[in-house]
Amino acid sequence: MQVGTPVSAVRAHEEMFAYWASRRQGGQLPGRSAIHPQHFKRHLPTVSLIDVLCEPRDYRLRLAGTGLYGVYGREITGRTLEDVYAPPAAAYWRTELDKICDSKRPGVGVHSLAWRGASHLSILWLRMPLASNGRDVDMILGYDVVVGQQAESTSGIRAA
Repeated sequence: MQVGTPVSAVRAHEEMFAYWASRRQGGQLPGRSAIHPQHFKRHLPTVSLIDVLCEPRDYRLRLAGTGLYGVYGREITGRTLEDVYAPPAAAYWRTELDKICDSKRPGVGVHSLAWRGASHLSILWLRMPLASNGRDVDMILGYDVVVGQQAESTSGIRAA
């Protein structure tokens, strides 16, 4: 799991947001077909695509970058929120993703990794709505950066 500084995390979020915004056409939301991973290769390890399922609304991780394996401790591609998170964290993500779908606007926030036993780390997250018809959110593009302090090394060697 790679830990970024808050400054580098914000810069990476700005790059991803600018890319998403550049894919909008005539005020409409970009669809998945407008997103080209080769345009943001260095960010791919912590990119995710979340399918928005209807009736009832639910969310399934269509794709989770390889860098997210270290965050979650397992493969999360193909899983729903309840498959990945304990109930309080699943409720948090459902609320945040519902806001993005309803407002048709990106969301950003910080989520502690205390649920993974890493209270010294958090995810600075960005979620951007995608709509194949330009209006109705059917997918969400995610980007995460882990921020915080690495746990101390147990090697006994410390920086001077």
